[in-house]
Amino acid sequence: MEGYGHPLAALLGSGVSLVIGLAAYLYTALALWAMAKRTNTPNGWLGFIPIANVYLMTQIAKLPWWWTLTVLLAIIPVVGAILMLAAFIYISWKLAENLNRPGWWSLLLLIPVVNLIIIGIMAWGQ
Repeated sequence: MEGYGHPLAALLGSGVSLVIGLAAYLYTALALWAMAKRTNTPNGWLGFIPIANVYLMTQIAKLPWWWTLTVLLAIIPVVGAILMLAAFIYISWKLAENLNRPGWWSLLLLIPVVNLIIIGIMAWGQ
């Protein structure tokens, strides 16, 4: 086992990653719920359910429900990822505008850590 590190370190690292991932997921879900409340969009609790949270984003952004299907683009190699990214930017742009924020903020959501700040401002800022 020489050269592979200690198994306990790998387990600890996985646990830390899991906790950080769960905290980010809960933060985003709570922010979506707050955005739904701010825009009088029903069923804000959908922010806690995978894929349903994308549906909630489309409702807050006042886009047709079928925009939720953009999640399926992920199954198409390379092109699907590019199309899904473009759809995410568009949905986020419309969401920001419906929260009386500049649409270009959706581009800031692509930057790690900055995205958490922007989500918080959109959800709880004045």
